[in-house]
Amino acid sequence: MAVLNVNPTRMELKLLQQRLRTATRGHKLLKDKTDEMIRRFIEIARENKRLRMQTESELCAALNAFKQAKCSVDERLVQEAFVMPSRSVAIQCSKRKVMGIEVPAISIKRSDGEQLYPYGFLSVNSQLDESVRGLDSVLVKLIQLAETEKTCNMLADEIEKNKRRVNALENIMIPQLTETIKFIKMKLDESERSATVRLMKVKDILNK
Repeated sequence: MAVLNVNPTRMELKLLQQRLRTATRGHKLLKDKTDEMIRRFIEIARENKRLRMQTESELCAALNAFKQAKCSVDERLVQEAFVMPSRSVAIQCSKRKVMGIEVPAISIKRSDGEQLYPYGFLSVNSQLDESVRGLDSVLVKLIQLAETEKTCNMLADEIEKNKRRVNALENIMIPQLTETIKFIKMKLDESERSATVRLMKVKDILNK
């Protein structure tokens, strides 16, 4: 490991020792933070997997019911049934913090007093009702899934950044500071020995 290009003085040695203590402490804090972020990431990833499986299952069931409804009812009637939507949904996006990282927090607000079904029951069959109920139910899960997936992506990016910082401290900065401190101590010891030898020679010359 190459040493830093510094003057081998006691002042420089003191500064480097302080930098080494700071780097060592920072390395430990970053490593602990990364470990905790990985733990939280695993929890959110498991929740994301559960939500994805549940959402895909319910969405497939709703779409299958819609296909059955189209097969047993005149397609023109199905199109007319959904010309005018009967419900509106507002999505509010905010932020929350997970391990110091701002991640999205999405909430849904439905309009009160609106009907679920945008059509009359005489013109369609029960499969279409089932499809509408299923799609209405899966909407909330789709929003939750989008929130957890974005959170997972942001946590994964931050974990990768922290790992690079930890590796840089562990494999480059801390060894480099350690070698430089060792080099300065060696130079200072050599200077002290040289000074001691010179003093001894001067003393011998004076004695003679």
